[in-house]
Amino acid sequence: MRVTVDTNILVRATVGDDPEQERIAAELLRTAELIAVPLVVLCEFVWVTRHAYRRGHMEIGEAIRELVASPVVRVDRPAVEAGLAMLAAGGDFADGVIAFEGRRLGGEVFASFDRAAIQLVTDAGSETLLVGSPGS
Repeated sequence: MRVTVDTNILVRATVGDDPEQERIAAELLRTAELIAVPLVVLCEFVWVTRHAYRRGHMEIGEAIRELVASPVVRVDRPAVEAGLAMLAAGGDFADGVIAFEGRRLGGEVFASFDRAAIQLVTDAGSETLLVGSPGS
């Protein structure tokens, strides 16, 4: 079977708070011929595991790396790597993905009200704009 997984499949396979759903999710991931994982699923996965399950960025990053290492998993690997780099730097996975995809779509400047995101994107070498700051 070639499947597109929803966030809840990844969460259940990772957090272990519902043994039956964990077993079912793990079986699906183990037996699928192809597993498509949209970027939004990974963004949601990070948010849920960080906020609802209080997992640390290192543990979350390792779970994502383990998932995408599978030869049957299809993801936008460059965007995932950008998100993982942001996560490893202490930022938000989604901000890394957003900055990467924006550049790919022609956006030259990453704009945000989020000072921490701006600093991390700047540190990664991209041009940024802190919206609402003096001089912006």
